[in-house]
Amino acid sequence: MRLGLDLGGTKIEVVALDASEQERLRRRVATPQGDYAATLQAIIGLIAGAEADLACRATVGLGIPGSLSVQSGKVRNANSTCLNGQPLQADLEQLLGRPVRIENDANCLALSEATDGAAQGAAAAFAVILGTGVGGGLVVNGQLISGRNRIAGEWGHNPLPWPNSAEWDGPPCWCGRRGCLETWLSGPALAASYSPIADAIALEAAAEAGDSLAIEALDLWLDRCARALASIVNVIDPDVIVLGGGLSKIRDLPTRLQTYWKPWIFSDRIETRIVTARYGDSSGVRGAARLWPASPEVV
Repeated sequence: MRLGLDLGGTKIEVVALDASEQERLRRRVATPQGDYAATLQAIIGLIAGAEADLACRATVGLGIPGSLSVQSGKVRNANSTCLNGQPLQADLEQLLGRPVRIENDANCLALSEATDGAAQGAAAAFAVILGTGVGGGLVVNGQLISGRNRIAGEWGHNPLPWPNSAEWDGPPCWCGRRGCLETWLSGPALAASYSPIADAIALEAAAEAGDSLAIEALDLWLDRCARALASIVNVIDPDVIVLGGGLSKIRDLPTRLQTYWKPWIFSDRIETRIVTARYGDSSGVRGAARLWPASPEVV
């Protein structure tokens, strides 16, 4: 049995996959806000409860909104900042008494969707998270590509490509830089472009109702997102791009992005598909479980 966990900013989810890839259990709890020790205990509690219900000892894979430093093994680059600098893997392995595999949550999304999701069968798949944060992951020939520095796919902290004069410098990012894609494309960024008190769902509803300011804000976001994805196509040239996260639910998003990105892709013909994640916001947790093989030799 394999347990996968997705540590998000608002919820922690666990899923159990058996050897035939069937889900045997799924549950969620709220993420303790800004409290590393409480987050550890919430993860441990989910694992203990799942194993008690399944009456077995399982492998554990975890997706996080950051990555582990190659040098120190500690969490870095997490927008859930209480994780940064913490020895999450070592702490969990000590508490559980077994190995734990940890990957970036967008990497887990990519692995899930390339295995049996919207990118199944693709030679190269790039998956993006468009939500509270912005991240990406790459799978080639069924293998997750983490990279030498374990930052492969981290497009969210690259600058917005082909900026116009109004976009130079850009908003400040929590990472200490300015103008990162996350500051332009995240859910909070989209909402703030329309109204300080709105959210992305309210903005889209207003645009659907004909609100000219909402339509303008959404069109500008689509243009920026398309430019950002075009830069991925120009560098990686994947077969498919999978959209995940809350903003992937924007109506007809794949079709609209493919209309906007045509001027920016360095090709006379664009074969790359854009699709939404088959498993929605539960895709990453399935990928976390698959950080272990279906029949591991050691648990």
